[in-house]
Amino acid sequence: MSENNKITKLEVERLAKLARIEIPKGETEKYAEQLNKIVEFVSQLDELDLTEVEPLYHVLEQQNPGREDVVKESLSHTDLLENAPDSKDLLFKVPPVIKGKKKSK
Repeated sequence: MSENNKITKLEVERLAKLARIEIPKGETEKYAEQLNKIVEFVSQLDELDLTEVEPLYHVLEQQNPGREDVVKESLSHTDLLENAPDSKDLLFKVPPVIKGKKKSK
């Protein structure tokens, strides 16, 4: 890894702030070194020749089981609203979510 790509103490402090974690003042250099070692280790993957490797879309060779899209009879409005705490004109009636002016009935 070149010096230009190294993670600095300032970047560690910024990451800590974004992650909302507290790093003791004297340890930012240590974290920068550790993160640079991780990045260097992972960058070894760039050295692999993957030209003959087919892209992998899922780690397991499986397909999602599907079912026929068959039209079936569904419940009527009245059946659906039987368990509703309150309804009006075949619709669910719920308490207001956004406070504002009350509309006249």
